[in-house]
Amino acid sequence: MPTIRLTQLGIDKIAAPVAGRTVYWDRHLPGFGMRVTAKGAKSWVAMYRVDGKTVMETIGTLARLPKVDDARKLARDSMAKAATGENPVAERKSREEQDAASTFSAVAERYVERYAKKHTKPTTWKELRRQHEVDVFPKWGDRRIASITRQDVSALLDGIEARGSPVQANRTLARLKTLFAWALREEIIEHDPTARVDKVVKERARDRILSDAEIKLFWFACDALGWPFGSMGKILLLTAQRRDEVAGMQWAELDLINRVWTIPRERAKNDRTHQVRLTDLAVEVIEGLPRLGTEPRYVLTTTGETPISGYSKAKAAIDRGMGGNVEPWVFHDLRRTAATGMARLNIAPHVVDRVLNHVSGTIRGVAAVYNRFEYLDERKAALDAWGRLVESIVRPVPSNVVPLVAAS
Repeated sequence: MPTIRLTQLGIDKIAAPVAGRTVYWDRHLPGFGMRVTAKGAKSWVAMYRVDGKTVMETIGTLARLPKVDDARKLARDSMAKAATGENPVAERKSREEQDAASTFSAVAERYVERYAKKHTKPTTWKELRRQHEVDVFPKWGDRRIASITRQDVSALLDGIEARGSPVQANRTLARLKTLFAWALREEIIEHDPTARVDKVVKERARDRILSDAEIKLFWFACDALGWPFGSMGKILLLTAQRRDEVAGMQWAELDLINRVWTIPRERAKNDRTHQVRLTDLAVEVIEGLPRLGTEPRYVLTTTGETPISGYSKAKAAIDRGMGGNVEPWVFHDLRRTAATGMARLNIAPHVVDRVLNHVSGTIRGVAAVYNRFEYLDERKAALDAWGRLVESIVRPVPSNVVPLVAAS
């Protein structure tokens, strides 16, 4: 290996070897050198002995440490540590591992594995992980969690609000509060940066429902959109179930002969198995769907492997199909529309609650504890009545009255 005096002017003139890599050792500080690869990559190295064993340490690249004096000083520091029996390479590796374990993304993953998975349903912690990947990791993923401040939290929420998602910003804050509270209990952090951070907007309960005219526009827009999202929209309206439950519907959950859809507890939001009556119109929609894959699993899928996702584009397409004069609505409003429609048909509130699979509904307190009756027959009648109403709206029966023509 060549030995030269490494100077600021000289390092730029060092040429790459034809193959492999070459180390140019420094005459000024023995054991310090520059390593050059055949591709022209240059990095500073230091060689010394620790406990009788030779150690080659990469101090840093030329791009990160452009000044030879800075690199030489770091090499000298490492050699001094080695002389006392310390191993700078092992120490740095341990420090880097500790730093990696203390990043927000690493702590967030530990939180999911050690806490969220044990105390929340799969749909909840999976949504938490998805939200972190979309909104939080791009900003904080590689940062040490202890370095995150209240100002950082506010800036993150402001960014989410600025893209037109103030409610999502509130949801993000709520989940971050839970995560940081756990990290504080685990003594990973000393201060909670979400403390004294308020919601971005004050939320109010939505009361949007679709009118009969809007239901008709919605249905025809779903017809135009077609499979799979148009079909999903129709099933949402007819079953009054939650969007993710419908999107994840599986063929094994369906009994089309008896017209029953059984949502297993692991997929239901309130962690209890739920039976849903499938009306004639709902069965008609489902039977018209393709079965993808060698062993079809998901009812609404484009791959045969995973359920559909990407609801915003589908919603935008339905909006276009409904025209430009419809008041803004969201998919969850279909569930409220169905519940209101059943009430309009004089279905008892506690039966509607059971249809919606609400844990806390019109029957509360001690009565709720003792009333475990599932009202299956009543729920069947409720959804059948709702299905007939929807069909009368989207497929009105033409009048058989023949208009009289005045004699001329």
